[in-house]
Amino acid sequence: MKFYIVDAFTTSVFGGNPAGVVILPDGMDFPSDEIMIKTAAELRYSETAFIKNLGDGQFNIRYFTPAAEVDLCGHATIGSFKALLYAGVIEDNRRYINHTLAGDLEIAVKDGSILMDMASPVKIDEITDTAALEELYGIMGLDYQEQKKAGVRLTPQMISTGLPDIMMPVASLEALDAIAPDFPALSKLSEKYEVVGVHAFTLDCGGKEGETCHVRNFAPLYDIDEEAATGTSNGALTYYGYLNGFIKAGDDCCFVQGEKMGRPSEIRSHIDAGCSVKVGGNAVILAEGEIYI
Repeated sequence: MKFYIVDAFTTSVFGGNPAGVVILPDGMDFPSDEIMIKTAAELRYSETAFIKNLGDGQFNIRYFTPAAEVDLCGHATIGSFKALLYAGVIEDNRRYINHTLAGDLEIAVKDGSILMDMASPVKIDEITDTAALEELYGIMGLDYQEQKKAGVRLTPQMISTGLPDIMMPVASLEALDAIAPDFPALSKLSEKYEVVGVHAFTLDCGGKEGETCHVRNFAPLYDIDEEAATGTSNGALTYYGYLNGFIKAGDDCCFVQGEKMGRPSEIRSHIDAGCSVKVGGNAVILAEGEIYI
């Protein structure tokens, strides 16, 4: 099986979010779940995508963390189609279908960049109880009352465009930078709310034009303490912004992530009048090789 290491949501190696990508030989079925989990653990990236070519521009992609399978992964999808393009399996400036556990998604490859459909956005719930808010912010290393005094008026909400996350607003870039989660407690909280993790964001972009939010993402329940770029979470944040009035239908958005990790990333998104969300960006190949299983 051919494998690639791809840095997604960046135009430079060692930026963005790295993912493992495994392209199965034509006619080969997926290995066992155990083998795919072990492969993901061996590659040591937050997600590894396994690609089965179905022909006629259609692919079946499954996504594994080092601990479990997940329904969808945005940055691994961007990395997958960049690897397929690099390998000559697909062509630039065409559209493809990706069959995933989160649904069938259209992928557009345009001038080397990848833009993918997200699953239909859903608002699952929100956190409004003061004790629950103080618990959430406390676990993330912040004081909820201080954030409220600093101007946070939005409420955390559980949103999914393929994977559910808690969208957690903070008041400033300084507050975003100060987040220091209690990871065991965050894992338990994620289990309690049945989410992958917490996607913290601020509308404070330091005065830079063209940026929608700066964000940080935490998913220790899936062995991901922090991620440098998350497509599904920023797709969810796009819908959250639409529901809460700071993103409008037709907007093109830019989310800046990974700065705290030294892997600056830009994730682009778009939401149309029908609330269909697309997420994308560029990617670069870091390495390739063969897996012998």
